[in-house]
Amino acid sequence: MTDLTALQYTSEHEWLLIDGDTATVGITDYAAEKLGDVVYVDLPAEGTEVETGKVVGEIESTKSVGELYAPALGTVLEANQAVVDSPDLVNSDPFGEGWLIKITLASTDGLSLLSRDEYVALTAE
Repeated sequence: MTDLTALQYTSEHEWLLIDGDTATVGITDYAAEKLGDVVYVDLPAEGTEVETGKVVGEIESTKSVGELYAPALGTVLEANQAVVDSPDLVNSDPFGEGWLIKITLASTDGLSLLSRDEYVALTAE
């Protein structure tokens, strides 16, 4: 089980695990629950330049289509092919095997990230 307090969160319901200049990114359990059963995931290719707040992918469920936003400026280091092949991983293990992309961060300046407590407060409203 991932230590959820070690993660940082965005108001777009994504989580980040930052290790040096690399951020692993996924969507939160809250987002996965709101989406419903995920049936399709479209992720950016390795080497894609991403810009904070810009759409970089898509998550489609039986209920709706959601966009994946880049939480930071950088370059896609890896996309999780397991999620593309088995989109239900986003629902069954959003903080583990259901991660989406890894980004090599160009900078952490200006990142607007929330702690677990702040994120829980946001989703409780």
